[in-house]
This record gives sequence, C-alpha cells and structure tokens, in this order.
Amino acid sequence: MSIKSKIVNSIKELSSVYSLTALGMLLALRVIVGIFANTTLPVFGNMLKISINFLPIAVAAALCGSIGAAIVGGLGDIIAFFIQPTGGAYFPGFTLNGILTGLILGLFLYKNNVSLKTVLISWSINAVFIEVLLSGYWLYFIYGAGSGNSFWVYLWTRVISEAIKFVPSVLIILGVGKAVGQIKLGFNGK
Repeated sequence: MSIKSKIVNSIKELSSVYSLTALGMLLALRVIVGIFANTTLPVFGNMLKISINFLPIAVAAALCGSIGAAIVGGLGDIIAFFIQPTGGAYFPGFTLNGILTGLILGLFLYKNNVSLKTVLISWSINAVFIEVLLSGYWLYFIYGAGSGNSFWVYLWTRVISEAIKFVPSVLIILGVGKAVGQIKLGFNGK
C-alpha cells in the first residue's frame, strides 16, 4: 500500500465511531502516561527522561493510521502539559514531536503485518530523527543556549536515552502491534 493510500485510509478512519472511540481512549491513556508514567534519571543534570509516551501513539498508529496517531501524539502532549505543567512554559516543539511520531509509526504499522522488521525501521527512524535530533535541538534551544552547554551534550543525552529504551520499546511495540492486528481482525471480521 502506498503512502498516499495509507494517509487517505487513515483520514477515512476518522469517520468510524469505532476509530473515534478508540482514539478518544488512547488520547486519555496518552495524557495519563504523559503525567504519571515517566521518570527523569539523575544523570547529565537531570536531562535523561525515560517515558512510555510512545505506547498509546503506537496503538493508535496500528489501529487508525498516521492521522489518528498524530492527533493522539499532538493533543496528548498539549493536554498532559496543561493538566500537569512540567516546570516551565508550554513549548510547541514537543507537540510537533508527538505529531511526527504518530505520522512515522502510522506509515509503518497501519495496514501492515506488524513484524520485527517494520517495528525496527519505524522505531529507528523515529528515534534518530525525532527523539535524538529534534528533541536534542529543542532541549538545547530551551535550556542550553544560555547555560553554556553545547548542543552535543543534549544530543548525547538523547542518544543514551534512546539506547536504554531500544529493546523494551521495540518488544512492546511488536507485541502490542500484533495484538492490535488480532483485535482489529476480530472486530472487522476480515
């Protein structure tokens, strides 16, 4: 299936009551996870954050595609921040990260037979471009430019964070992706 047809089908998913209900529940889960299920490790000046924010986004990607997952990623970040601010002003860069994560995961997990290969590719693209490069830049932009820390400090912190999360994240996405495929298969009767 082409990227264009995946996007079109993902948009069509938004007209389904089942999909909207699932996205609403996943959005609520993303908000809860964003507030409660993350930790900051006391290394590199408390810049190493470990979280499972990706999980509801990955489920949305497998169920409803890129558009639904982007909505869960973006709105989840905004709502979680305004319910429980994390020690600073709202920064839209991390909302963009959530949207892009949803788009990337949706392109690989939606209407595919979720396999180790597709999970590794989608996770790697997201980890390198969004979680390391873009998040590293956002952190440098917010905290580093005036503090004397170089961009490389933030970049390497993100590399370490993603290395720590690599195996658990891939295994969780693979397991959840296969389970979601069975749920969707059973629900649609196809």
